[in-house]
Amino acid sequence: MTAERPTLSKSERAYRFIREGIDEGRFVPGYRLVLGQIAGELDISVVPVREAIRRLEAEGLVTFERNVGAQVALLQETEYLFTMQTLALVEGAATSMSAAYLTEDHLARAHEINERMRRTLEDFDPHAFTALNLEFHAVLFEECPNPHVLDLVHRGWSRLNALRDSTFSFVPGRARESVAEHDGILELIVAGAQPLEIEIAARDHRTATLDAMLAYQADHKPPSAAPLSSSSSSTTHRRNHS
Repeated sequence: MTAERPTLSKSERAYRFIREGIDEGRFVPGYRLVLGQIAGELDISVVPVREAIRRLEAEGLVTFERNVGAQVALLQETEYLFTMQTLALVEGAATSMSAAYLTEDHLARAHEINERMRRTLEDFDPHAFTALNLEFHAVLFEECPNPHVLDLVHRGWSRLNALRDSTFSFVPGRARESVAEHDGILELIVAGAQPLEIEIAARDHRTATLDAMLAYQADHKPPSAAPLSSSSSSTTHRRNHS
């Protein structure tokens, strides 16, 4: 005899509904969660929805501000900061180590992907742009002969994807700069630049996106909250290789 599944409480139903919306990207960071609307969709009262919101707030997935209400939490700044700083270091190293192993076919593919990224700027789709961005960088770092460094790069990208589906959703202006910086990195590789110069260019490219995202966060944060600074704790060099 099969045991019957326990009936979920209304609060648990509301929690799962909102949590799935966040996990699946239907409720993006900054999305306002209207309690009455959610209650109506689930055919329950507002009370269990409010309980679910409190639970999600305790988990750091939702924030609640007076006169604003509940909204999906913006980026967890420290996690994003540390992930991007680490990825900047290891991806920069992997890209420089890969450079000597990149063939004309690799470089042609990277150019083609970057041109596709450039074309998407006219009718911008941040999620498609992000997918192409990973595809572009993978061409440049996947030939890294050091498997340990390459593993760290893969872990960094996986962690980044878990933290933020698409940074470019929030700072779309960064996309055009990113494409131009890709051109600069490719030019260095084609010209046979020194590995350190390629590494710094790739590293600065990553930290420029970090700076743009943290600036966005600072602009969308209550005045009482102090923003993090990538420059205050980053060990990266800042040079312009666009």
